[in-house]
Amino acid sequence: MTLTVEDLVRVAMTNPINAEITSRLPALGLGQCMLTAGCLFQAIWNHRSRLPPAWGVKDYDVFYFDDDLSWEAEDEVIHSVRRLFQDLDVNVEIKNQARVHLWYSQRFGGSYPQLDSTKDGIDRYLIAGTCIGLGVDTGEIYSPNGLGDTDQGVLRINPRNPKPDLFAQKAKSYQARWPWLRIIDSSI
Repeated sequence: MTLTVEDLVRVAMTNPINAEITSRLPALGLGQCMLTAGCLFQAIWNHRSRLPPAWGVKDYDVFYFDDDLSWEAEDEVIHSVRRLFQDLDVNVEIKNQARVHLWYSQRFGGSYPQLDSTKDGIDRYLIAGTCIGLGVDTGEIYSPNGLGDTDQGVLRINPRNPKPDLFAQKAKSYQARWPWLRIIDSSI
């Protein structure tokens, strides 16, 4: 069976935290707001591994886009999100993708381009098959590299963000938790 967008959403929503986040976030009115990263693709890997849908999810990443580049504006959103989800006892990490270029090099080293959208941030994940977002207002699945790698458990470097050392570290950490995942990269 090939993983479809509908399958992804159905499996991801078996994690009740994903369902709560996507139902509550629209109330904040954030532009281009997407639930993204591990809480989506790990739900697929967990399903295939017969593990609970939230197994291994350390946080729930949410990206949005706001042209206000001030820390104060993003901090206000962070506090609003904490209040909105305080009863869930999980870590919801929210980031304004318009601001990432302002702090990335200080936190992680290296340069980072100024982004034009939330999708641009998702495009920059280290592993191609993990570039997935779910629009909280639209229900749209954004998956610029398709769902094949996610479905097949293939970990390959994202050509839009080729950082072999960081890719290797992340891919090996995923493979340690889901041993059936296959790393496809000649340098590892």
